[in-house]
Amino acid sequence: MVRVVGSTVSRAGAQARFLARLALLFVLAAVVALLAVSGIGGLLILPVGVAGLAVTAAGIWWVLSRRGVVRVAAALLALAAPAGVVVLYAWANLWPAALTSVLLLAAAVACMRAALGRVRPHGRSHAIRATEGVRPRNPVLIMNPKSGGGKVGRFGLVEKAEEFGARVVLLDTTVETDVAEIARQAVAGGADLLGVAGGDGTQARVAQVAADHGLPFLVISAGTRNHFALDLGLDRDDPARCLDALTDGEELRVDLGMVDGRAFVNTVSFGVYAQIVQRPEYRDAKADTALAALPDLLLGYSGSALDARTDDTRLETPQAVLVSNNPYARPEPMTAGGRRPRLDGGTLGVVAVRVTTAAQAADVALRGSRADALHVLTTPRITLDSEAETVPVAVDGEALRLPTPVTCTIRPRALRVLVPRHRPGTMKATQPVDWRAILTIALGRTTS
Repeated sequence: MVRVVGSTVSRAGAQARFLARLALLFVLAAVVALLAVSGIGGLLILPVGVAGLAVTAAGIWWVLSRRGVVRVAAALLALAAPAGVVVLYAWANLWPAALTSVLLLAAAVACMRAALGRVRPHGRSHAIRATEGVRPRNPVLIMNPKSGGGKVGRFGLVEKAEEFGARVVLLDTTVETDVAEIARQAVAGGADLLGVAGGDGTQARVAQVAADHGLPFLVISAGTRNHFALDLGLDRDDPARCLDALTDGEELRVDLGMVDGRAFVNTVSFGVYAQIVQRPEYRDAKADTALAALPDLLLGYSGSALDARTDDTRLETPQAVLVSNNPYARPEPMTAGGRRPRLDGGTLGVVAVRVTTAAQAADVALRGSRADALHVLTTPRITLDSEAETVPVAVDGEALRLPTPVTCTIRPRALRVLVPRHRPGTMKATQPVDWRAILTIALGRTTS
């Protein structure tokens, strides 16, 4: 048995070395492609592309932070910069070299991640460990008939849930309803599972009741964006498939974020975005409302200044802070994208940004999380304060005002989520590109 394990480890190491060396070969080939197709002039492809990206980012910054003629001119600049790069590549016949180089570098990155996956096998499978789910006898599902443009009715969720033996509570959307109180009443009536067909904000409120009572929780992806369902691997195109968990499910233990005693399953936003969503006109005219408000908010002429602190970090006057229930793979949540590789890491993700000039905007576009204006960190607790008595907060997309200071924490593995055994969107964790580790592997040395 020892020889078999050793042979397996040795084979994985050999594969990692081969892939690491292949990755370096692809990188070298990309450089050669630039030189071979266009000579020394081919090396201009990179600086020209970088310059185009920087000018585009600066133009976008001026669009967001200025009004009137300056905004129009900046929009034209942001559009003209990438077009100019393409025209220059075509005029100088550089586009074949650029395309070849991009493809070779993409192949290099794929080989790097595969090599790291051989020596760090934990990165190749979904991070949340599933256990056998217990079939509920008295499940209660709360459904919002208006959520997601009427997905509850469109997919026949009420009828299908009742076929599985669930009791369905349809929310009356004409009046303000306390879904947490409905969930507590269901628990008092003997519910042994709570579920929600609705948006992430509704999911969070019922999830908190389920966690407090130690009950399993069922997510039905009937919201608009369904970020929580996405990271659980659930089918967002057919929410009815989520109901399969009632008869053939498995259980995931995931973390629950908390902001001043209120649960969140995805994110809490402070600063610019949170202030914009407070405006009553935002729901009907999101883009126009944001463009009208952003110049004053970004340049500090309106809104309340924030300070944020963790146990070992202080962030002074960020324009926007996004706190997530576990960190995202990249700081894409600031633009409403991205996924979380795991939901049971026991830590909050924090992305804070403070951009006041076009140069800083360009730096963020070029260097990402390494830019001085962008802070990406993890922490079990973060507190945000302001001179104002209350600050606007967006909790899973819902607009609130909370008294300062506001503290975000996390409850590790507090929520029992019952999910279908077969989930189409289960995420495979990918290894981040680590050049130093690749060089180490390629040289035949060990890496951690």
